[in-house]
Amino acid sequence: MDLKVKLCVLLLVLGCCSPGLRGQVEEEEGPGPDELDVEDELDDLGEELQDGEVEPEEADAPPSGPPPVPKVTYKAPEPMGEHFFAESFDRGNLDSWVVSKAKKEDIDEEIAKYDGKWSVEEIKDGKLPGDMGLVLKSRAKHHAISAQLLRPFMFDTKPLILQYEVNFQTGIDCGGAYVKLLSQTPDLNLDEFVDKTPYTIMFGPDKCGEDYKLHFIFRHKNPKTGEYEEKHAKKPDAELRSFYTDKKTHLYTLVVNPDNSFEILVDQTLVNSGSLLTDMTPPVNPPAEVEDPEDQRPEDWDERPKIQDPDAVKPDDWDEDAPAQIPDESAVKPDGWLDDEPEYTSDPDAVKPEDWDEDMDGEWEAPQVPNPACETAPGCGVWQRPMIDNPNHKGKWKAPMIDNPNYQGLWKPRKVANPAFFEDLHPFRMNPFSAVGLELWSMSSDIFFDNFFITNDRVTADRWATDGWGLKKAAEGAAEPGLGTQMMTAAEERPWLWVVYVLTVALPLVLIIFFCCTGKKKTPAAAADYKKTDEPQPDVKEEEEEKVEADQAKEDQSLPAEKKSDAEDSPAEKEGEEEEEEEEANKEEEDEEEDEAADGEKLDEDVLRRSPRNRVRKD
Repeated sequence: MDLKVKLCVLLLVLGCCSPGLRGQVEEEEGPGPDELDVEDELDDLGEELQDGEVEPEEADAPPSGPPPVPKVTYKAPEPMGEHFFAESFDRGNLDSWVVSKAKKEDIDEEIAKYDGKWSVEEIKDGKLPGDMGLVLKSRAKHHAISAQLLRPFMFDTKPLILQYEVNFQTGIDCGGAYVKLLSQTPDLNLDEFVDKTPYTIMFGPDKCGEDYKLHFIFRHKNPKTGEYEEKHAKKPDAELRSFYTDKKTHLYTLVVNPDNSFEILVDQTLVNSGSLLTDMTPPVNPPAEVEDPEDQRPEDWDERPKIQDPDAVKPDDWDEDAPAQIPDESAVKPDGWLDDEPEYTSDPDAVKPEDWDEDMDGEWEAPQVPNPACETAPGCGVWQRPMIDNPNHKGKWKAPMIDNPNYQGLWKPRKVANPAFFEDLHPFRMNPFSAVGLELWSMSSDIFFDNFFITNDRVTADRWATDGWGLKKAAEGAAEPGLGTQMMTAAEERPWLWVVYVLTVALPLVLIIFFCCTGKKKTPAAAADYKKTDEPQPDVKEEEEEKVEADQAKEDQSLPAEKKSDAEDSPAEKEGEEEEEEEEANKEEEDEEEDEAADGEKLDEDVLRRSPRNRVRKD
């Protein structure tokens, strides 16, 4: 038992100390593979670092705890390969951007202006000093800013690849962070950029309430009418919530291919894909046939699948007037029922308010309170029998329903050729665009934009993403909190996780204590069992005989008084019995001595048989 208790205590100590030991081992073994990758990426910038970029450990810093993450100056990516637009804001100004001076139409003058503020500044809580970006500064304001491309993008035989970074530094309540690719038109004026300025594609995140969206909208021109209609991509199946709430920088990428396929990626992970022909709403091509608007349903058209049986007759014993409930005739008024006492009475302690005006307020009456006399009684007032369901109630008779022999089905108007039908098999060939713009309204401020890039080469886009967003991701990964901190943060957002944590920790401890410390105790009989040994052991038979003799003595003491008196009256008989008992005792002693001698001989033989001296040596 003592060994088990010690083992349980050891298991508990090891279980409680294992997280600390594991952390210590991890610190001794060094960083994991992810951390090594981060350090390798940061080391690649060693030649470009300036003096003093890595802050040394302070002299008075405590020796314990994880080492501080080295601070590395951020270097903006440089565009390589063919591209149409590249902006990293590393110059620290908005010289190439135009802030709109226009006003929105058809709304109140006070909120019609695009007076939201923009700024180029360093990201908050950034892991890479020097990371500059475009920041939306005002909340509950209209913002509009745009910039010209190096040259217009033409939809021909190469794909369109648009990507940029967004960080909701203070979260997002209601607002968007999407981009508009402004169509190339003769009257395009970036100073007058408004919500109605023609665009070719709109792409990016948008959120209001608990509705998390990732827009992809393109404007398609009707070849018959020349009018433009917005086509919306289907909603992504992936969970988007974390991109809006984790306050990290995320990379949004749109790829539109000449074969009419499209891909939407977040952090270089596919979240949505489809075809411009089949996965847009409304569809690009209208249906070939439509319902004839002039077709009308015939008057004798019968759409009823079921009708009442015309041959059915109400039974003679059907009583439609029978009430649904009737008084219970078997009920009896309870004893002590107070018929003369009302259930409620006027409050005797109530006092008429001093400002009560009977001319204006009417005659004052005390408020009603439960009658105290009814508290101990089964009831007060006039007793009435309780109501029960009427077994004879059937309700109004209705004829049963049968299949309609004249049923013709649901009527639909006939189909005719769609006069507005057209078939565009190449919706990828959209209007060229020559500018990129942000036209936003947001209830949140400090939305961070960075590293806009437009190209028609996937390799060039991936290189730009690796040099910019990839470095930020590596730095954020190196500075991410440990597992314990992440679990605490998740529990703050989802309190029900505390229950999971408690069960995960407490249940194993309870099981260990239960199985280790609640074993069955040894019984005296089990404790009396002797191990096999060469030493002679006492004969258990003696204890059994002593127990039998003690029981016999108790029986002798419990003999009836009559037998005792008889024994006293006949001393001769008593002497004879004593002699017999002495003979039996002597005989038993002789038997016991013989048994002990036999046991001794048997024990000696057993000892000799087990002894290694009597064994024949093999050699």
